[in-house]
Amino acid sequence: MAHFITFLLVLSLSLTFSLLPETASAQLRQNYYAKTCPNVESIVRNAVTQKFRQTFVTVPATIRLFFHDCFVQGCDASVIIQSTGSNKAEKDHPDNLSLAGDGFDTVIKAKQAVDAVPSCRNKVSCADILAMATRDVIALSGGPSYAVELGRLDGLSSTAASVNGKLPHPDFNLNQLNSMFAAHGLTQTDMIALSAAHTVGFSHCSKFSNRIYNFSRQSAVDPTLNRAYATQLQQMCPKNVDPRIAINMDPNTPRAFDNVYYKNLQQGKGLFTSDQVLFTDKRSRPVVNAWAANSNTFNSAFITAITKLGRVGVKTGRNGNIRRNCDAFN
Repeated sequence: MAHFITFLLVLSLSLTFSLLPETASAQLRQNYYAKTCPNVESIVRNAVTQKFRQTFVTVPATIRLFFHDCFVQGCDASVIIQSTGSNKAEKDHPDNLSLAGDGFDTVIKAKQAVDAVPSCRNKVSCADILAMATRDVIALSGGPSYAVELGRLDGLSSTAASVNGKLPHPDFNLNQLNSMFAAHGLTQTDMIALSAAHTVGFSHCSKFSNRIYNFSRQSAVDPTLNRAYATQLQQMCPKNVDPRIAINMDPNTPRAFDNVYYKNLQQGKGLFTSDQVLFTDKRSRPVVNAWAANSNTFNSAFITAITKLGRVGVKTGRNGNIRRNCDAFN
């Protein structure tokens, strides 16, 4: 009888734990590695700065990698895992094929730098290194610097199938954007702030060609697109353009993380439908106007939004571990 009662107790405890949400942002905190690897932030920053000096692509590639990681199974570095013969990983889903290799390389180089310090070896997760590297590239390109919450574990699974329907597409309208972000506890304001990552980086022509060639029966060119900008895009992206050609998302300050993204929207120079809709839709336009006018209010909203993004689907306890190599499970 005693054994049976013990069994019931264990069963009810295990059920309780299995019902606990995976989002364990409560245990994230600044200075998480103060005792185990006190210099981790400067080690990562030095590695990221070195990579940044080699190529500016480091900036948009790392930010985008973080976003694509967090929106699929949470911020757990599952997007970095390489596919194997028996498993097609997240990074090989069509929506992730355009993730630039420099983002992956940034995290792997930073991990190597951390693990080169004997006391830090195998103590710092790839998920946390990606969160720190994201903060660092934003600051290196002129954006706001902020304290990063740490304490994420690396995820134990990565499948291409898990990416389906989880990432925003360039043709999304405001309702589609809002509902996708809301699924992760992010508000419309957070979504508008995070969209400003498009102030740096580039896009392949195929992602917006419908806006400049075959928008609708009434108009070949999207009427919300600035006319001169549309002509410029047609010159850079002719109809039979090499699919590898990429163009800057911010035509004015492509190498600065700034609020010019919102000024561009006011002029009809948002590259994607999902960018321009933030201005054309009356519900989001006031925020775009406010941030176009004031970079300080934008910066603080961005810090709030990216901190909330970093709390999505965090793995703790048995739901994760610290990977020895960021691109392979232990």
